[in-house]
Amino acid sequence: MFMKNSNSISGKLVDPIGRRTVNAKIYFQDGVITQIDESLDAENVYIIPGFVDSHVHIESSLLVPTRFAQAAIKNGTVAVVADPHEVANVAGIEGVRFMIENARQSKLKFFFGAPSCVPASPVDECFEPFTSREVAKLLDLPEVTHLAEMMNFPGVINGNTEVHSILSEAKARNKPIDGHAPGLSGENLTKYVSAGITTDHECFTLEEAKKKIELGMKVLIREGSAAKNFDALHPIIGQNPSMAMFCTDDCHPDELMGGHINKHVRKAIALGYDIFDVLQVASVNPVNHYRLNVGLLQVGQPADFIVVDNLNDFNVLSTYIKGVNVTNFEEDYAVKPPLFSFPNHFDHQKIKLDFPSGKPVKVIKVIEGELITETLKTSVPGSGYDFDKDILKIVVLSRYNPNNIGVGLINGFGMRKGAIAASIAHDSHHIVAIGANDDSIVRAIDYIIESRGGICYYDGNETMGLALPFFGLMTNVDVSDAAKEYSLINKKLKADGCKLHAPFMTMAFMSLSVIPHLKLTPAGLFDVDRFSLTSIFAE
Repeated sequence: MFMKNSNSISGKLVDPIGRRTVNAKIYFQDGVITQIDESLDAENVYIIPGFVDSHVHIESSLLVPTRFAQAAIKNGTVAVVADPHEVANVAGIEGVRFMIENARQSKLKFFFGAPSCVPASPVDECFEPFTSREVAKLLDLPEVTHLAEMMNFPGVINGNTEVHSILSEAKARNKPIDGHAPGLSGENLTKYVSAGITTDHECFTLEEAKKKIELGMKVLIREGSAAKNFDALHPIIGQNPSMAMFCTDDCHPDELMGGHINKHVRKAIALGYDIFDVLQVASVNPVNHYRLNVGLLQVGQPADFIVVDNLNDFNVLSTYIKGVNVTNFEEDYAVKPPLFSFPNHFDHQKIKLDFPSGKPVKVIKVIEGELITETLKTSVPGSGYDFDKDILKIVVLSRYNPNNIGVGLINGFGMRKGAIAASIAHDSHHIVAIGANDDSIVRAIDYIIESRGGICYYDGNETMGLALPFFGLMTNVDVSDAAKEYSLINKKLKADGCKLHAPFMTMAFMSLSVIPHLKLTPAGLFDVDRFSLTSIFAE
């Protein structure tokens, strides 16, 4: 075991700033590195900067922040840049404050963004719309380091007054502005970047990423549960490491248990990238870009670092935050109920699903590993279901007005029986369900309503579910318990025929009207490219 005491640690120091590896003994006091002595005798372990997730929605882990931290710390993460716009949509400013207060109980360093698009677009619903006034209040909080992703790219490009007022609040405080511009190019991209937007995590191709980098944007290489862009974007690590960061964006508990940003690092090293370029992307860039109070193994900085066994596998032996070994601080993660009470706006209601027949229709076509969808134009039976073509029915029931129900068709899930449902549907978080028959869809939705939020799979006989009592988005159970329950549901669903790697995460994005190309809202089918509702009948 490597030598350590309360104020020092010895090992092979991997210095991301000096870009060198040396035998060293690091001294720290009151959470700050006070001295680094280069020594000829050091333990055969590696001391490297802790990893930073540069963009994550904690709510997508299905865990409150303190429970999320349990898994992240064990994987060598010392800080996350979090966008709480999921809870902001369903609980307003009080929801964001809950996330901040809960995060304060954790050893993990949380840095929050002020949600910029609540609701995500003018056609979406939410508990309480955010204007520049609400955004300004959040930007003034010390825990809020930036303006979170500006998803309303049409508003930016077309000069929407309120959108630009929100951008101005961030600029006035000299806080970075995160972007969200999937597929944007040409003059529209130039307009978007010129508005002061500095990052994008929605690149799907290397060409798209390079164009954005040329305009000065930093590209976040995303590897989450549903959206996986590492394989397409990793050449940036070698070509332009100063302009890249790693992020997960959305990551369910089962995947979080298996790794966090350390998975990005392992993959990059396995591909032969230089260790210092990889650490620049994994640690240095997010710390510098967001001006985080996170140490990078330099004298005078916070003692935030991890100890790993080697520079190939990156097995985390210890995680230090503010000079404290927090690897096994499970007892500090007791989650207290929120100090306020906030109802989930689910009203029990049976729904009747009718689908007109006789004309070719537009079907949402899912793409594995992506959040974007395509439009499939075909004909279907009057029921709407066609198993030979893998066409199922999708339903979105408004969380805020249960009389608003959108019904559409979807391809790519591979289910032949039962239905799945969830109270997680980005970003408004309506109830969304996909199934092989109307009765199963109704039963799955009823389970969500009766549970006041969660995810479930009804297989035609019984229901498997995970309750999410915090705003219908999160649970406070131990991360291992949440991961186990989620994995069991997922395993059963796949055994019954579902073809997707992350069906619940994929379903959660089928109602998000700011990611191309075809989505379903409670108001009906939505053409993201035209940014308007569209008929289900093919033109």
